[in-house]
Order: sequence, then structure tokens, then C-alpha cells
Amino acid sequence: MSDMLRDSTRPQEVASADAVVARVTGPGSPFEIGERDGLRLFIAAPPDLNLLIESARRFGDRTCVVDFDSAGAERRMSYDQVFSWRDQLVPILHIARGDRVAIAMRNRAEWLVAFLAVMKAGGVAVLVNSRGSGPEVLAMLEDVDPAVVLADSERTAAIREAGFKGRVLDLTKPFNADELARRTADTSPDASVAKATDPCAILFTSGTTGRVKGAVLSHRNVITGLMSTQMSGMIVLGNMAAQMGTTPEALMAQMPQQASLLVYPLFHVSGLGSGFLSPFLGGGKVVIMRRWDADEAARLIAAEQISMFSAVPTMLWDILHRARIDGTSLSSLRNIGCGGQALPVNLVEEVHALCPHAQIGTGYGMTECSGAIAQAVGPEFMARPAAAGRKLAMVEVRIEGPDGQVLGEGETGEIVVRGAQVMQGYWNRPEETAAVLTEDGWLRTGDVGMVDSDGYVFIVDRKKDMVISGGENIYCAEVERVLGTIPGLTECAAFGLPDERLGERLVAVVIAPNIDEAGVIAWVASRLARYKAPSRVAVTTTPLPRNALGKVDKIALRKLWPELSGE
Repeated sequence: MSDMLRDSTRPQEVASADAVVARVTGPGSPFEIGERDGLRLFIAAPPDLNLLIESARRFGDRTCVVDFDSAGAERRMSYDQVFSWRDQLVPILHIARGDRVAIAMRNRAEWLVAFLAVMKAGGVAVLVNSRGSGPEVLAMLEDVDPAVVLADSERTAAIREAGFKGRVLDLTKPFNADELARRTADTSPDASVAKATDPCAILFTSGTTGRVKGAVLSHRNVITGLMSTQMSGMIVLGNMAAQMGTTPEALMAQMPQQASLLVYPLFHVSGLGSGFLSPFLGGGKVVIMRRWDADEAARLIAAEQISMFSAVPTMLWDILHRARIDGTSLSSLRNIGCGGQALPVNLVEEVHALCPHAQIGTGYGMTECSGAIAQAVGPEFMARPAAAGRKLAMVEVRIEGPDGQVLGEGETGEIVVRGAQVMQGYWNRPEETAAVLTEDGWLRTGDVGMVDSDGYVFIVDRKKDMVISGGENIYCAEVERVLGTIPGLTECAAFGLPDERLGERLVAVVIAPNIDEAGVIAWVASRLARYKAPSRVAVTTTPLPRNALGKVDKIALRKLWPELSGE
């Protein structure tokens, strides 16, 4: 292992980073932190996300988004063009403040414009998993009962076929000219300014039951998450300036426009926040990938001079492999981040070897917390590369034991958090909300970990029975429910195994007399998103091992996997 990663203490780097944080969050700063009602807040934060969005008009003719239309032709739009398109869409939505508007599309420019229009019109953006099957998407729509669905042609067809009867606008097709003229001519009522506690967006997540739930995020939640990301960027800039013996202002004046490659799905909190809104609000260029392709990603990094690339380890390995094999240039990259799962140490070393000029970072967060809970970039990350990040200034983090007792430094228990980023609750799920959110605002993450003396968070295990494969959350309970519908099946279990490229891969063991491995995989893939199907299935006649409570013992199953699967 390199000297860079051998030293896991680096107290001088932690102290230096703390000094930069103090300057960035000090009095008079845009990121000045205060306290109200027991919560840490950004003093200068507006109450309404649309007010932040409007501030980006100042970037005018600067390139805002690079995308490819349905025919595969490249298109570039400036900030002026994106705002013009958004303003044209607002009256067509025909909604009032507080109305829920679902967005069901692949990553594309229309998705960005749709979200901006919903915020301008005062709606609540419901972010639907575009990778889900028609019935899965229908279940989400029926749960929130949106006033209108903004979709692409593929999702429009899928939800109609699944039985959705509500209003749908296919934004990938031209609007009827008469309808456009009539709507535009109508004087839309002023949506006014939202209250900080008004709902802003609903993002879907699951839990140990595997049933999707809509996490309701307020304007304050989303804005705090966004500003925390922006603050992190300013801290990185401050650290870089200190290393170079200059000021952040002087360094910013010399830097070209930031260009980021958007690879996370926009319905994920990471895609919405760090992938789209954060660079948008900073005047950056967002280059959209609709689906991952290492060759295309390498081409875009070089052609668009991508400076910020945040991805899951799988994607980083792909890009690094390309660079090793054919000399793909990564010289433009200045910030490389990883989300979805921890960065393997060997991957960190490989990134540093090929991109020594880039700041490397990682983070830990969740949908219910509007993004990051802990983050570390550059010197902070290198000080503890095995950690999930350092707890952010806006979030309180504590560790609780089995009986709810607060544990001390270095002790392992459930990670529990509180802050202005924490969701209001799950849409129409009061019991499930009460199970994770206390009356005084503490959110039980379901993750097991510890916090060290410098505030670094280490994830030890997950209480949730969940697999993170290629950055996608796959809930075993959801897969097992689908497996349970196979005719003749008597027992089943889905679980994760380590995988160098994917982080984890999902496998399953079933007792079913009339189906083989390929049939089981096809059964799941036809009823859930394809990535939720197990990569391997062992079909057996032997009863599955169970623990003292009668539950399937997945620890024992993992040990038996080589024997059951023949791997």
C-alpha cells in the first residue's frame, strides 16, 4: 500500500481542514451557520428552492446542459435557453401550490426542465424510479395521486399499459400549437413564495419490508442538503488554495467553467442534488448520460473537459481500466467522488496513481436526509480513507445501543441523525414514519457504525437487509416477495456477496421443483427492474438453515453458497 494511504491519522490535515471550515461557515459568509428551534441552519438560506433556482439566471448564455435527443443527436442549451423552456412549460402544467407532479423519465434535458418548472409553479416534485416496471411505477403514482405526470414516451406507454388513467404530458413530443398558445396566453396565478417547511419533493425509498415509501422533503430539507454540498465544494477550494499559497477568490478566477458528468439517476437524491442542482446553481455545465457506457463516458470526459466525476466504484473501475488499456485522458478531472458504497482502498490507490492532480472524496447519506450525512474530500478523505466521511457541520450524529442508550466515541451501534436536512416523514405512512423518526427529530438510519474522536463515521454493517450493487439499492425483502409468487416455490432467500467490480452482487437460493436458475432470474426481471434480478440462483431441495427465531440464517447461507452454487 502506498505511503499516502498507510498513514490513517494525519492530524495536521484534519486541523487544517477544520480551520478552512471555520472560515467558510463564519459570520457574514453565504454559509454562515446559526441555530433556530434546536436545529443548525444556514442563516442566509432562502425559504423557497425556486428562489435559489432563479439566481442561476445570471449565467445567461453560458452552457448549461449537454444532452442527446431521442434520435441521438447532440444538443446544447445555455442557461437562457433552459429558463426559456422552463417558463414555457409552467402554464401548461396547470397546477396550484402544493399539487403533486410526478416526473417519470430517463436522465435527459426534459427531466431537468420538468423539475425546474414544477418548482416555479409551486408544485411538489414526485421523483419516480424510471427504471421500474410499469406496475412498479403505477404503484408509486397511485400512492401519491399526482395532478399530472411528466414523462417520456417509453414511460408514458408503460404506465398507460399498466392501467394509469390520470393526466400525462409526454415532454419528448412537441405540444399541440393551439394548446401551447392557449396555455401561454392564460395568466397563471402567482405561486407566491413557499414556506421553508412546505413540501418540496417526494423521493421513493424502501426498507426492511421492501415496500416503496415516499420520503417527503421540505424546501428547507432540500436547500440545506444542497448548500451542504456547495459548502463542501468551498471547503475543498479553500484547502486547494492553502496548499498553493493563494486565496480561494484568486483560484476561482483562474478556473474554467466546472463541467460534471451526470451518471446517477435523477430520481436518486444524489442525482438530483450533487448531480444536477448543485452544479446548476454554481453555473456549471451538466453533461447527461442516460445509461452507463464506459466508452462513451471516456469520450465525454475528454471532449467536454469534465472536471467533476462522481460515480459508484463499478464505474470508476471501468474508466480506470479504459485509461490503463488505451490511454484515455483523465487530465481534466479535478474532483472524483464516490457514492452508493464505500471506496475500496485499492481503488483509491488506482485513482490517485492515474489522477494525482484530482481531489478524491467519498460520502455517506440517505434519501431521508436529503443527501449527505458525512463527507470527506481531499486531505480530509486521505486522513481516513477507510471511513465513510466526516460528519457534516449541519448534521448531529450519535450512536445508539440496542436499548436506545447513547454510546460513546468509538463504540458501535445504530447511527442516528438529526438536522434541518431530515425528512418530514413518509407519504401516507404514519406508522413507518414513527418507526424511524422520533418526536424530537432524530432519524434512525438502520446502519450500524461508529464515530471516532475526529468526527469520522465508519459503517460496520446494515440493519436493513439491503444489497448495494453497482450503486443501486436492492432490498432483499422486495425480491423475496416476487420469488414467493413462483408456482410451487416453498422457500427462498436473497442476499449479497462481495464483488470487486459491483461492490456486492445479489444471489438467491430457492426450493422450487418446476423451475431452473434461468427461469428464476427471468421471473424476477419481468416483475421488477432488471437490476434487481439475482445474478445467480441456486435451486435446491434441502431446507434452508434457520436461526433460533425461525428466520432464514443468511450468514449460514453465505457459507453454504459455494457448495449450493458450485462456484
